[in-house]
Amino acid sequence: MDALRQVWGFDSLRPMQAAAVRAALDGRDALVVLPTGGGKSLCYQLPPLVSGKATVVVSPLIALMRDQVRGLELNGYPAAALHSAVEPEEARQIESQLVSGEINLLLAAPERMVTTGFRTLLARLADAGRLGAIAVDEAHCISQWGHDFRPEYRRLAELRDVVPGTPMQAFTATATPRVRQDIIEQLGLHDPEVLVGTFDRPNLTYRVRARQPGARAIQQAAEAIARHKDAGEGGAIVYCISRKETEDFADGLRGMGLDAQAYHAGLKPNQRDNVERAFTNEQLDVVCATVAFGMGIDRSNVRLVVHAACPKSVEAYQQEAGRAGRDGEAAECLLLYGPGDAGRWTRLILGDHEFGQPMPASTRAQLELIREATRFVALMECRHKALSTHFGQEYEPPAGRHNCGACDVCLGETEVEKDSARVAQIIMSAVARLDQRWGASHVADVLRGANTEKIKSNGHDALSVHGLLREHAKGEVQMYIEQLIAAGALQRHLNDSGFETIRFGELGNAVMKAEEPVTLARPMGSGTVRQERERRSSKRPAEVVILDADEKELFEKLRAVRLEISREDSIPPYMVFNDATLREMAKRKPSTDREMLSIKGVGQAKLEAFGRQFLEVIEQGDL
Repeated sequence: MDALRQVWGFDSLRPMQAAAVRAALDGRDALVVLPTGGGKSLCYQLPPLVSGKATVVVSPLIALMRDQVRGLELNGYPAAALHSAVEPEEARQIESQLVSGEINLLLAAPERMVTTGFRTLLARLADAGRLGAIAVDEAHCISQWGHDFRPEYRRLAELRDVVPGTPMQAFTATATPRVRQDIIEQLGLHDPEVLVGTFDRPNLTYRVRARQPGARAIQQAAEAIARHKDAGEGGAIVYCISRKETEDFADGLRGMGLDAQAYHAGLKPNQRDNVERAFTNEQLDVVCATVAFGMGIDRSNVRLVVHAACPKSVEAYQQEAGRAGRDGEAAECLLLYGPGDAGRWTRLILGDHEFGQPMPASTRAQLELIREATRFVALMECRHKALSTHFGQEYEPPAGRHNCGACDVCLGETEVEKDSARVAQIIMSAVARLDQRWGASHVADVLRGANTEKIKSNGHDALSVHGLLREHAKGEVQMYIEQLIAAGALQRHLNDSGFETIRFGELGNAVMKAEEPVTLARPMGSGTVRQERERRSSKRPAEVVILDADEKELFEKLRAVRLEISREDSIPPYMVFNDATLREMAKRKPSTDREMLSIKGVGQAKLEAFGRQFLEVIEQGDL
């Protein structure tokens, strides 16, 4: 606790953090699953300060390593990273400091960890009694059932042979029960302590809406951004599948008067760095990005995350949407869905897969994740409940409520198809008459009465179901098919060539005969967005400090000081102090160094570096 107060300025650990730290200090293997914003990095950063032994951390991104090291240095914590941008001489110096005890935390990429040179370093540390643990961050990457499978992670188990007595702890923000078991087996964890935090984020409002075609989808994103911009709230991230879409969205939003920039791997490194830095430093509030953006970004006041298409997995969605509202304040997660999204992800994952050749198990696993994501989108049930269930947890609505009150379904924003039973029967009949051998797009074309060459050459224009749903748009019919899949009436079948067909599911016959009730949405998210301002205060977690008008004014002055410091020192504002710390300062108005140290998030190093500037602003506000 002394180390926690001295370095991070915290008086206590969350229960799951405390258990994880205790496991590390006891020398136990562990699997720690803490959702985004749950503070998992602290679980492997704190033990070295107590044990005096080094922890070596597997970290997947250079930018992530740099940010962690810079943040720790500001806290007065000795840490370093080894990656491709580190010069050989500097690398040798870091290794020497690690062995001598000057550095207690080292971050490195998985590719480097399994090299002969790094194995030698680990053996030296172990022989010197300096190696306390190996921590594997983003551990879901080791599982083919994880949303970001990376084959190089599979080799990490080899490190157990190099330093057999060293405990290994795995950390991730998103892992289903199946992925958790796979991580344990692939890393060879021995009798691990398995710690799983609560996945539900009650401060987030989840919305799924049918994506409008073309530029109208950009208008949908702009309307969501405006809802938060008008309230003077923080940043927004718009996630897109392709590089071109990020640029189209950014251009479109700028045309509507919003300051937006694109971020993707096709930009020059300095362009990407400039966009990321501007967003992190709160000089840019809207980023339109591919899904790589955001890992390690610790901007706490992101108020909106928009997915411009269905994500490739529920795990990816949980992680990406979880970048909203990290300060515990209310935030929105808007998912714009189109029936072709699953097909786009499928084509990207199949890539150069040769027609007719057996499909690797890892590829099939990734395609199954797409199906699960589509089911989450299409299933008309509470989004908070659906996410919790996916990760193996039961969901209980907030006290005094019969539902979450924070998703499109529970807020009544979804318009129900009045003729659900008849529409469902027609779709089921079409699948049956097509011998359960065709995909969703073709089924929808038949039902709408299209006369494509494929329909005519197969005689499908002569079927009794041809044109029975011609009054519905194709996207709407495809949406109904997705909802029937989610309800268990239909199911997808994928052959080795990657061609997908629609077949009857477990409830197929019962739905076709109207023996099983089914409710369809027309289309999803077609209702009015409810204004939730009046209920937001009741959803704030207890640790969020509520400010009156004068305190809010002081809070904004403190933020201005923080921004000035961040620009002078070329560091992100959150690395100075996060919003929660400034909010507590504005509420409690510390006047001495001792009182400042009692503020959560103010450690000794930061007090010495920045404390005086904030105390002066608080003192002026009291005059």
